Amino acid sequence: MPPPQDNTNAAAGQPIKLFDSHAHLVADDQARYPRNPMKRSPNAPPRLPGVIGLPGGKHGAKPINEVPDVARMLPWMEEERVEGAVAVQKRMVYRYDNSYILDSSDEYPEVFSAVVILDAEDEGTPAVVRSAIEQHGLAGVRLFGGREADGTMPWLNSPRALQTWAVADEYGIVMDLEVLAIGGGGPSVPAIIELAHRFPNVRVVLDHMLEPEVEDDSYGFDARFVPLAAEPNIFFKFTSINLDIYRETDTPADEVLRRAVDMFGADRIMWGSDIGTSSGTYKDMVQRILDAAVLLTDAERHAVLYETGKKVFVKGGVRA
Repeated sequence: MPPPQDNTNAAAGQPIKLFDSHAHLVADDQARYPRNPMKRSPNAPPRLPGVIGLPGGKHGAKPINEVPDVARMLPWMEEERVEGAVAVQKRMVYRYDNSYILDSSDEYPEVFSAVVILDAEDEGTPAVVRSAIEQHGLAGVRLFGGREADGTMPWLNSPRALQTWAVADEYGIVMDLEVLAIGGGGPSVPAIIELAHRFPNVRVVLDHMLEPEVEDDSYGFDARFVPLAAEPNIFFKFTSINLDIYRETDTPADEVLRRAVDMFGADRIMWGSDIGTSSGTYKDMVQRILDAAVLLTDAERHAVLYETGKKVFVKGGVRA
């Protein structure tokens, strides 16, 4: 393995610029932002020990799970030369109350682009999205709903969800989706592609690379992913969840990222820390993605670590 690198471009002698496309802000102030935690669904796919802060695995019995209040997040980002971040609602803490995400992006619009989480089947969701776009400069929306026994997610293109897609298309914002190659992502790929065609002004972002299984030398990027490679307005986040899975399964993260870039292009892959969910310090998360990017060219590294995320979530230097 190549030695760990700091965030400096050795060839140019310049610091590597970073943009964090997936940060879950969580407030210390529980009076103003009360928590309403939800339990993980029994139907959700299992996580390996050591992934997203679960005790055990290679990060030990007591993983570090930092609370990224904005007052801490800002100096962490400055220290690691992270220029901006996508503030993604933390559903497991706040459910569909997006107050902290929106307040944070309103207070620091030059730093945070907001992605709210809403119920795909709630009849009020399209109006909430429209209001958040017009009042808060919303960058994107992340929908959730139920999962069928066969792994499909009918809420992706349900009649009510299509109304929200239409609002996103009207304003040209991001539709940020968490579906998995195991079960959800595989059966849902045709629906995702159809939606991308139907709503061409929407930039569709798939979280955690759909969490592909890493059982062979394809690293999970098998036939299920081939149709996605041809879709220019579908993008992927490569996050600490992916890096956790690779660590737990002794999979070389640098080779996985190299394969993903070869398959989709660096202009469609973006780094996200997943701070607020994944374990480790923010410094650790930055170092781990720098280590994973050692097989990329300078131009590819710049795209994955900075340019792609900013291009997708930020327009003209301001929030989408």
